[in-house]
Amino acid sequence: MNSPASARSEFTLNDHDLMQIVVPGVRYEKRPARAADGSAVAGLFNAWIWLDNPTQFNSYTTEMTKGVILAMRAASNARDVVAVVFTGVGEKAFCTGGNTKEYAEYYAGRPQEYRQYMRLFNDMVSAILACDKPVICRVNGMRIGGGQEIGMACDFSVAQDLARFGQAGPKHGSAPIGGATDFLPVIVGAERAMASCVLCEPFSAHEAYQMGMLTDIVPALKVDGKYVANPLVETQRLYDEYGRIAFGKPKTGAALAEGKALMSRGKVDLAMLDERIEDLCAKLLMTFPDCTTKTLEELRKPKLDAWNRNKENSRAWLALNMMTEARAGFRAFNEGTKEDREVDFVAVRRAIAAGEGWTDALTDRVLPAARNAKA
Repeated sequence: MNSPASARSEFTLNDHDLMQIVVPGVRYEKRPARAADGSAVAGLFNAWIWLDNPTQFNSYTTEMTKGVILAMRAASNARDVVAVVFTGVGEKAFCTGGNTKEYAEYYAGRPQEYRQYMRLFNDMVSAILACDKPVICRVNGMRIGGGQEIGMACDFSVAQDLARFGQAGPKHGSAPIGGATDFLPVIVGAERAMASCVLCEPFSAHEAYQMGMLTDIVPALKVDGKYVANPLVETQRLYDEYGRIAFGKPKTGAALAEGKALMSRGKVDLAMLDERIEDLCAKLLMTFPDCTTKTLEELRKPKLDAWNRNKENSRAWLALNMMTEARAGFRAFNEGTKEDREVDFVAVRRAIAAGEGWTDALTDRVLPAARNAKA
């Protein structure tokens, strides 16, 4: 009769992964888990999932959505993984959403194709929300649009304080219904969610932390060898001279000029961000794994309930919108300059008010190129 020890040595574990993760634009690696004192823990790891498209601000292509789904699934299945760190390559951006070039040049005007793409996007968000391990968003830079949505699907978010956050939907021909309208009211409340989703005004990491969107923030700018808080935003005063909330808002005038001068003297260093991520992973290490998973499942329910209730009708609407406003908005962003990437909103509203349909002629007429030609 075999002893318990010999029986264990002969036992073969089943492989529950769908397939190997070999996708351009997504990196998956297992890093040794570390205890609170920084020492490596033998046999245990944290899974790091990287969006690797820095030249396009880590915007996700169709292939990259597949890679994230597979990577989240692999990390969830890995018996030796404690936590998942979801991040982007470089210091400029975690993710700015879907790849606008691909949207403008392939999906615009093809609603059935975009509907298929949105199935992948929905599955990517669901893979994050269904991961059996805690998922930490390491916000290494901008988290905008769809990047904000996949970031909010994560359980924790730790950001460097030069990062900017926000939605882009109504400014660029879409609606932020890939998670923002589901998650933001749960996380920050109805009024702030309304302002973010409708007005599409970006906000600082300090504001994001203040409104409860982030677990933690750390400085990233080093000047003369020392970390300093983001010098371009107000991090001291709570109110400005008009009685409005000033904390975390962009500085203006002389204060902004001083901040820019300080920025030019420093360099971005994400070492403190990585230390804070490792600290959080070390805390997660010292918990019961099944109790942690059950706690995650319960705390995710408000986000999951809203997401599952809306994701399919959102997918259908987004597909049809590729024939109208999205077609114009994504083309404007893709074809415009850095300073001018929006349609002529007044011309759009006047045309619609006059009963004009969304023809190719209307789309071309409201793009930045047409506006600049008139000027």
